[in-house]
Amino acid sequence: MMNKEMPTKTDKLAVRLTSIITRLNAGEILSVKELADEFAVTQRSIQKDLNERVMQFLPVTHKNGQYYMEAYLLGRLTYDDIRDFALLSGINKLYPAIDDSALSDILNKKVSDALLVKAGAYEDISAKKEEFDLIRLAIVLKHQLCFTYKDKKRLLNPYKLVNNNAIWYLVGDEGGELKTYSFTKIEKLCKTEKSFTPNNDYNEIINDPNNKWFSKNKIKVILEIDSSVAEYFLRRELLPHQVVLKQTKKKLIVQTTVAYDEEMLKIIRYWIPHIKIVEPYELDERLREELSAYLHT
Repeated sequence: MMNKEMPTKTDKLAVRLTSIITRLNAGEILSVKELADEFAVTQRSIQKDLNERVMQFLPVTHKNGQYYMEAYLLGRLTYDDIRDFALLSGINKLYPAIDDSALSDILNKKVSDALLVKAGAYEDISAKKEEFDLIRLAIVLKHQLCFTYKDKKRLLNPYKLVNNNAIWYLVGDEGGELKTYSFTKIEKLCKTEKSFTPNNDYNEIINDPNNKWFSKNKIKVILEIDSSVAEYFLRRELLPHQVVLKQTKKKLIVQTTVAYDEEMLKIIRYWIPHIKIVEPYELDERLREELSAYLHT
């Protein structure tokens, strides 16, 4: 971990960019030479700050070596806006050098928006911290990710890191389809420089509190639940989009919709032998094959 008492190159860049944007927001006209003298860097460094970082995101006018913000935006940036622009303006290129405390100060709400905790505790991902942070950064910057998953190379528009029942998952758009990936199974991860525009429909699906998993293609499952445990399902919805179809003294028939077989099978395994799959037949066959294999190992 870096020595927090020693300012790093990243820290200095953060301070410099924040100062520049704050002063532009206040209506100051900035000189490249004066800024270079003030921050003890070359004029080329200041020109890079302004031309390649600040001007990429803000309406700043450049004339005769001086820079100023368009009048209509003056005073409208909040402190959080300025901090976020500082991040987007280039700190991400030095990102691996930022420790947790510096990162939390820089990213603040934008990074927290990249995470979603549905239930349970946090999975221990300390061994893959760099990959986790890289995904968070890609979500904030809206940059595509490339990685290998189940021996297949993927190119993904990342939307959220989701903690569902103590396990972390990455939710994103692969080839126009919303998919979920187990974070710890992601390999050979890299962030590309190609940006994407988020799909609002996908964001609604992901942020819907009734969705425990995320996909546009849902699987309808009908379950038969023994009366001895039916009260647990009636007391609160243990299944996503749970609907009671029939209730008798001996059993409860419910319908649910899920995105992936595994999500449903995890729940069913927990409640065996008090639960049975009525539909679809293929899911019931898969469960039986798994149980048979387990009993014969």
